[in-house]
Amino acid sequence: MFCTLSVCYDVFIYRLLIYGQYCSHMENAQKILDELIATREDVKMKVEECTMKVQEGKFKLQDLLVVPMQRVLKYHLLLKELVSHSTDRPERQQLKEALEAMQDLAMYINEVKRDNETLKKISEFQNSIENLQQVKLEEYGRPKIDGELKVSSIVNRTKQDRYIFLFDKVVIVCKRKGYCYELKEIIELQSYKMSDDPMNNRDMKKSSGKMWSYGFYLIHLQGKQGFQFFCKTEDTKRKWMEQFEMAMSNIKPEKATANQHNFQMHTFEKDTNCRACKMLLRGIFYQGYYCSHCGTGAHKECLECITICKISRVFSSSNCMHFILAPGPKMVAVRNYHGMPVPPGKPPLSFQTGDFIELLKGEPDTTWWEGRLIQTQKSGFFPNNCVKPCLDPKPLFQSFPSRQPSRETDYYAYPWFAGNMERTQADNLLKSHSSGTYLIRERTAEAERFAISIKFNDEVKHIKVIEKDSWIHITEAKKFESLLELVEYYQSHSLKESFKLLDTTLRYPYKSRERGPASRASTRSPAAIGASYNFSFLSPQGLNFSSSQSSAPFWSVFTPRVVSTAVARYNFAARDMRELSLREGDIVKIYSKIGGDQGWWKGEANGRIGWFPSTYVDEEGVQ
Repeated sequence: MFCTLSVCYDVFIYRLLIYGQYCSHMENAQKILDELIATREDVKMKVEECTMKVQEGKFKLQDLLVVPMQRVLKYHLLLKELVSHSTDRPERQQLKEALEAMQDLAMYINEVKRDNETLKKISEFQNSIENLQQVKLEEYGRPKIDGELKVSSIVNRTKQDRYIFLFDKVVIVCKRKGYCYELKEIIELQSYKMSDDPMNNRDMKKSSGKMWSYGFYLIHLQGKQGFQFFCKTEDTKRKWMEQFEMAMSNIKPEKATANQHNFQMHTFEKDTNCRACKMLLRGIFYQGYYCSHCGTGAHKECLECITICKISRVFSSSNCMHFILAPGPKMVAVRNYHGMPVPPGKPPLSFQTGDFIELLKGEPDTTWWEGRLIQTQKSGFFPNNCVKPCLDPKPLFQSFPSRQPSRETDYYAYPWFAGNMERTQADNLLKSHSSGTYLIRERTAEAERFAISIKFNDEVKHIKVIEKDSWIHITEAKKFESLLELVEYYQSHSLKESFKLLDTTLRYPYKSRERGPASRASTRSPAAIGASYNFSFLSPQGLNFSSSQSSAPFWSVFTPRVVSTAVARYNFAARDMRELSLREGDIVKIYSKIGGDQGWWKGEANGRIGWFPSTYVDEEGVQ
């Protein structure tokens, strides 16, 4: 039976990948269903009729829509239990392989959800920037950081106020116009390197921290125009430089040419496994790296593990001439082109260095050629100096998953969330608990949506959580992008940073004190389902560990409690500064498992702290 079960998982794993899109769109489906029921009487009556036919209306259709998502995310937990009860059976290894496959599936679903949320953010940027024309920001990778800086070119030394959007591939330089932005420049990072300004650092000692004087350079690799960016404070400069370093590491990874390959960050339009570790490339855009010679796909952390490239990168001149003269010649991009400059009256064809293009129309004496990108089959126009002739590459698969953003987080799964609760109720609930026990409650009929209630010494204190201008905070001095980020921060940082007389962290979620730390049941669940009505995948999106590159962790004054330790099973390359890179064999101190069933833990390795996939480590002492 065990053997049959493991084979079953192995056979059906790829058919289960559709759950990535199902889970991403589920909440939107619930919203549409609610709207139809509210506006269409015929739909309402039919849904009610069908509801009564199933267990006498015990569960609503909105409740049942969530069941497939809950089931698929629990398969790996069931397999883990089977593995623990088969220590002396010959099928144990097959079960462990099935377990790894289902853990990989859970991570895949999480990343699809996360990418949909990222695409929603990119869409907001796209709509706020004027004169982008046919440029699509999602083609530039994931956003890293945005904010106001002063910018000067190496030629024109005048500092200009600019709003900067940093993506993996480019710097979008804009001028603020009220609530919108006017595009001024797109700087392609592939052609630049970053350099600190040592003279500027020495000047700081003399100027006593003069505003907007903390600078760094982008230097063009071929000596063309460079740029200098100026930040308001030294801390802001450090954050920007860290994000620039991460972006450049993503588009130009250290092992990109290992074993004669030519790996580039790439959007895989069909579900693909890493050639090295055999695990899925997760998400829906720029999931991993693609060799432009042999078509191999890999994770960033697996690039050095891929066997030698089987296709030579050297093209003979005779072959090149053959393709120039033959119908439908194939070209390879020698530089990035993302629609700037814009072809006159024609749609641009965006591509990156190493992409293959079928030439549809082009004369040697014309500037603009028409072609089709082989990987996507999209066609358009591009400058002829962006390509050169090459051998016919292996076409990629076509089909791009639809993208739909989801609604906001449901907090009922977390042991600190109490839902709608009055101040007096919180007082009565917490007064019998130990100092440091806390809850987050929704405030009834108040301007501020949330409040923190915490038992400190012999009193229950209440702190309003302010939501303003897309930020959330309890004091103006420290702002966060989400309530989850705020809670995580104050679990390891004393509240006295904001309130001098409140020297405590958020120590004990009130539910964990009542029912144990594993309790995560939702008050909104159907009884037979036993999980939260809505769902949320926890991801490191929005967390900001600003000093993560220093040798001593930034939180050393308030050392968080170590939950357990683990050993890294695989390499993991962080995609931004909030994630924690791992090497196989690293010892990891685990500080938080909140959302571990959705794929991410928080911990420390090699003097750095951040988020990492929980399935990439083996927890010590756990079989």
